[in-house]
Amino acid sequence: MSYGTDSGPGWPQKPWVGVNFWSRQGGPRMWARYDRDVVRQELEVLAEHGCTLTRSFCYWPDFVPSPEVLDEDVMDRFVDFLDLHQQAGMGTIPTFIVGHMSGANWDPVWRGGRDLYRDVWLVAQQAWYVAEVARRTAGHPAVVAWLLTNEMPIYGRDGDQESVTSWARLLVQALRSAGARQPVSVGDGAWGTETSGNDNGFSLRRLAPLVDFIGPHTYPMSDDPVRQIMAPAFHCEMCGSFGKPVILEEFGLSSDFVSPDNAAHYYRQVLHSSLVAGARGWLAWNNCDYDNLAEQEPYSHHAFEMHFGVTDSAGRPKPQLDELARFSSLVHELTAAGWERVAGEVALWAPELFEHDEPSWSYIYRADIHPNMYQSYIAAREADLPVAVVRERDMVVDGAPPAPAKLYLLPCAKLVTAPGMKLAMRLAEEGATVFASYFAGSQAGQRGPWMPWLERAFGVRHHLRYGLADPIEDAEVTFEMVADLGELLTGTTLSFPVGGSANARAYLPAEPDGAQILAVDGHGRPALLRHQTGKGAMVLCTYPIEHMASERPRANPEATWRLYSALATAAGVSRPLRAADPRVSLGRLKVGETDAFVALNLSADDVSVDLLSDGRSILSAEGASVGRLALAPYEVAVLYLDGTVR
Repeated sequence: MSYGTDSGPGWPQKPWVGVNFWSRQGGPRMWARYDRDVVRQELEVLAEHGCTLTRSFCYWPDFVPSPEVLDEDVMDRFVDFLDLHQQAGMGTIPTFIVGHMSGANWDPVWRGGRDLYRDVWLVAQQAWYVAEVARRTAGHPAVVAWLLTNEMPIYGRDGDQESVTSWARLLVQALRSAGARQPVSVGDGAWGTETSGNDNGFSLRRLAPLVDFIGPHTYPMSDDPVRQIMAPAFHCEMCGSFGKPVILEEFGLSSDFVSPDNAAHYYRQVLHSSLVAGARGWLAWNNCDYDNLAEQEPYSHHAFEMHFGVTDSAGRPKPQLDELARFSSLVHELTAAGWERVAGEVALWAPELFEHDEPSWSYIYRADIHPNMYQSYIAAREADLPVAVVRERDMVVDGAPPAPAKLYLLPCAKLVTAPGMKLAMRLAEEGATVFASYFAGSQAGQRGPWMPWLERAFGVRHHLRYGLADPIEDAEVTFEMVADLGELLTGTTLSFPVGGSANARAYLPAEPDGAQILAVDGHGRPALLRHQTGKGAMVLCTYPIEHMASERPRANPEATWRLYSALATAAGVSRPLRAADPRVSLGRLKVGETDAFVALNLSADDVSVDLLSDGRSILSAEGASVGRLALAPYEVAVLYLDGTVR
């Protein structure tokens, strides 16, 4: 996969834009009902719409009918399948342990209930299977990468990190021993503790040294339109901390759940938002519909699974495929020039306790961290901030982040370790702005901030009482600025509707003790305080503004983006181009030597928005000058600053 500076040995030269593939002639049973003419037609339609690859599946019960026996007829069909990809100018990523598929688990008849991670004999059978398929096909030019499994945590269930990591290492070693040199990953969905707070055994931190890319699978359900469309991008952000390319390995929707127009909107938003979130490849679920397989499992009982296709059951393109084609054209242009996303001057802080399996109270509160971080991420993107996730564990171990940010966001910072707090204060001493919002927690146990040295760090004196929360009295909290902060001038007001459980709807009673009051609430109490320390500042919000928004349906956009924007301005964060409306989010890319921006209308409104640049002229993709940007609902545009339009 050649993307300019980050390509490496073994990566193919075409960008990865494609689909997960089961032929409409059989679905998971396609190898038993293989029809090469149908497969050829299916691949031709995909190729005509800009798809460069598929993710394919070696359905385990058909490939291995008995231990250490490959079905030769199935292997012949699989090789023919690879040949058809080559003829279509496409590649494929074979997936071995399948395993789980579309709401059902599919065991070889000979498994006998053995543990997939810990049973020595069964792990050896998996390793033999991986090696034998690779030995026969690794030299085929259509194979661009490998995946060990499809969503193994559903098939093999949760495991412990030691066993799962050892299992993955053995399968990767088997693959390499058979001569496979293409990139490899696990195919687990990236649902482990580092992205969800739930330890299923598939630790990205442990698996990253074994693999060549990380592949999130994401099918969100939400009560907020912006949280719904941005969820895959945030999943990519959470996977991007481990030094490996992120491939959005599965995303999509069933046409049973969404209208054609809204399906197109969702695809468009997911593709472009994940691009600026750091994704380097995209595989939609999936290539076709399966109306002709209504009597076959899993479609007989998971009927909505029949209609995830980008083509219908007759092979006709659906609006989703048109969006893939449009996006593929953009990614080809970016690839020709070489591109990188620009992010990191603003750092979204992932607490160490989010991924640390501590057996006491913290497990209760880890469930709050993800939605609080996600809401913070949305506000940052609405403010056009160059935000990236940083992990407290890595910063504390290494002493400092590799590229220190100008602004650190600790949304609803209940769980901060003592070393983490020391680091936050040091970062402020060295010139950064560190922002934290108070959060008592959503549960009754150990209510209050796990934030050591809160008073010293933020220059305040608090008046908390043991075992009691200080309830927010109002349905909507109002901040009035009593000092300037960035573009938020004295007298400006911000309003935050209240949400969350009775425990979470609590504020921090505090008074300044060295800090400057920036804003007061409707009762005249300090709501926002800034403590100058060294070259930088610690900024404290006494309300859990991110959590309140995360708990409310249809909350976005809400006022947190204005506060974040002002913090970024005060911290000196570079935003060469930004929009004056939170419904339009701008993400920055470096394309060759040119600054490019992907503008996303995150709303169902027709939006016309003023663009604020650093003085350079703004150009459309066609080279026309742009001053005010008009976008239809959920539409996107690519803009450039002063340079060759690519």
